[in-house]
Formats: sequence, structure tokens, C-alpha cells
Amino acid sequence: MSLKKQYFEKKPSCKVTFRLSKSEANRAKRVNLVGDFNNWNQEGTPMKMLKNGDFTVILDLEKGKEYQFRYLLNGSEWINDTAADRYAVNEYQTENSVVIV
Repeated sequence: MSLKKQYFEKKPSCKVTFRLSKSEANRAKRVNLVGDFNNWNQEGTPMKMLKNGDFTVILDLEKGKEYQFRYLLNGSEWINDTAADRYAVNEYQTENSVVIV
């Protein structure tokens, strides 16, 4: 797993690349990135499967904010990002990943 942040001097946003490796995706056929940035819409941010089996998506997120998120594998299995900036307890008493931009 990885989070790559690219800041721009003249833009109020940061380009964040979310990447989930093939092994971390646990042979999933589809992965969605779900979080604050898409109102926790489970279908809203599908990740693209690369030729090597990794999944990735790039989002422009507003600077100076924190966003909670998780990965949803095959519409049923939730996992966190081991490269998250921190973790926050959610309403289900589990943790969400947090990216700080």
C-alpha cells in the first residue's frame, strides 16, 4: 500500500495517489476507495486494476484537511491502508485510515 502526495504551489489542492498491491488486494477483482471525499459512497471511486494486478486511483484533495477512508474489496471486505498518516476509530468501533493533506 502506498499514498503519494503531490502539492502544487498555486493550487488549493493536493494530488494524492492511492495504491493497493495485488497481494494486499487479496486477489480481489474490484476495489473501491471509499471515504469522506465521496461521502462514503461504496461505488463512487473505483480503482483501476493495473497489468501487474495492483489497484490505483488519483484524487485531488483540498489542502489543510484530513480525510478518513478505507478500501472495499469485491463489495464486501473492508481493509485499511498500512501507509496511512494515522487511524481514527469509526462508529463501528473499528478503525479508518486517515490521509492528511
